[in-house]
Amino acid sequence: QVQLVESGGGLVQPGGSLRLSCAVSGSTVNRNVMGWYRQAPGNQRELLATITGTFTIGYADSVKGRFTISSDNAKNTVSLQMNSLKPEDTAVYYCNLENSSGRRYWGQGTQVTVSS
Repeated sequence: QVQLVESGGGLVQPGGSLRLSCAVSGSTVNRNVMGWYRQAPGNQRELLATITGTFTIGYADSVKGRFTISSDNAKNTVSLQMNSLKPEDTAVYYCNLENSSGRRYWGQGTQVTVSS
């Protein structure tokens, strides 16, 4: 059974940084496409960044240059380093795993609030 558990969310001031982590069990990060999404109230879930087992990485334009996705095969985790945070980055952030069959798994989400 695949399970994803996010951590690292919280309240941060504009311009600050947070690091989110996603612990994966029941599968391995290097055999799947891992991604980070977010969803703000009233908005659709938005893809932010992806990383594959061969470390191919992609970013949405809204976070390019500010967010960095990485994976740790030894710990079986995926992280999202978020810098220069803005109030519009406020959302629930979700970790996603997509396997070779196209099946997707989601974590429970972690709240990120950017406010002074």
